[in-house]
Amino acid sequence: MTDAKKAATAEDGESYEGFTEAEIAAMKERAKEIKKAKRGVKSDPLADLLEKIVEMPEPDRSIAGRLHSLITEAAPSLSPRLWYGMPAYAVGAKNGKGGEIVCFVQTADKFKSRYLTLGFNDAARLDEGTMWPTSFAITELTPAHEKTVTELVKKAMG
Repeated sequence: MTDAKKAATAEDGESYEGFTEAEIAAMKERAKEIKKAKRGVKSDPLADLLEKIVEMPEPDRSIAGRLHSLITEAAPSLSPRLWYGMPAYAVGAKNGKGGEIVCFVQTADKFKSRYLTLGFNDAARLDEGTMWPTSFAITELTPAHEKTVTELVKKAMG
C-alpha cells in the first residue's frame, strides 16, 4: 500500500484500501457544490474560484493566479467555477452551473502531491493520435510555460 492510500478497517476487522482523507474531503466539497446549486443558492462562481486561489499556500497561489489569467485570456468563453473544491473552467456552463469541465487546477496539498497540476478533462480537445497527456505538473511558470499553457487551452477549445 502506498503512503497516499490508507488502510480502512471493515466491520469484520478485515482491512481494505479505501479513500484517503483528502479524497473524502474532495467528495464532500463536491457534494456541497451540488447541494448549493440545487437549492438555488446565489453565488458568484468567479468570486468563489478566486477565493479558493487566495486560500492556497505559496507557491501554488501565485501559479494558480497566473494560470487563471492565462486560461481566461486564452478562452474567454470558459466559465470559471469550483469542481471538487478546485478552480475549474467549464464550457457550456450558465451562472457557474452545469457545463463540461475543460480544465482544472489542483494544488499540491489537495492530495499531498509534490506539485500543482493543470489537468484537462474529456471536454478538452487535446486528442493527438492514440495517446496524449491530460495533466501537467507545474512547479514554476516561465514565459515558455505560459506560452505552452495558452496554446494548450486554445487547442482544448478546438
